Amino acid sequence: MSPKTQEPVITKISDLPLDEAKWITLKRIDYVDQVGKPRTWEVATRKTRAEKAGVDAVAMGNILLHPSRAPATLIVIQYRPPLDAYTVEWPAGLIDADETAEEAAVREFKEETGYECKVLSVSPPQAADPGMTNANMQLVMVEVQLKEEDAEDMEGPEQRLEDGEHIQRVIVPLSEFYDRLIEYSKQDRMIVAAKLFHFAAGMHFAKTQTYGPL
Repeated sequence: MSPKTQEPVITKISDLPLDEAKWITLKRIDYVDQVGKPRTWEVATRKTRAEKAGVDAVAMGNILLHPSRAPATLIVIQYRPPLDAYTVEWPAGLIDADETAEEAAVREFKEETGYECKVLSVSPPQAADPGMTNANMQLVMVEVQLKEEDAEDMEGPEQRLEDGEHIQRVIVPLSEFYDRLIEYSKQDRMIVAAKLFHFAAGMHFAKTQTYGPL
């Protein structure tokens, strides 16, 4: 990853002809609703959906286990031009054409974080933003076994980032997960990704709710 020399700056926003779009296209859906009325819907679709997996992307929920420290998770922070802001996320990426979700998760986690991981579970396909797009994803939970000499504040193993990727890694103890995301959300030009916050909020709710055992 090249060293950061400035903050990202959007220089222009313009309409994009569909025949020039490389990754995304727009479609119109004509359908008949539940009471027999004809309707239309505009939808954005990816051009890159993997045929083997039938799913666009994976996100890697992760647990870092250290011999003498409490369990933690690794989050990534990167600039997202559609938001003109930095997002706090779990590592994630598109599934290649010949990959399964599990294979993509292991590859992407290694590329973005530098760590080898073991897959623990794979979710069913999940809708990303069903009011706007048919984009879907799977949450792959992975485990990383750290060594005693792996310090919490170390830079970590070398990332394998593509040109244009600038990804900051942050290790957060699970006991501080929810509170740290709240603090990030208060920072200027910083947004916490929904799927990450929902997971942390679920953990927080399970610990703080007063409805009895869950």
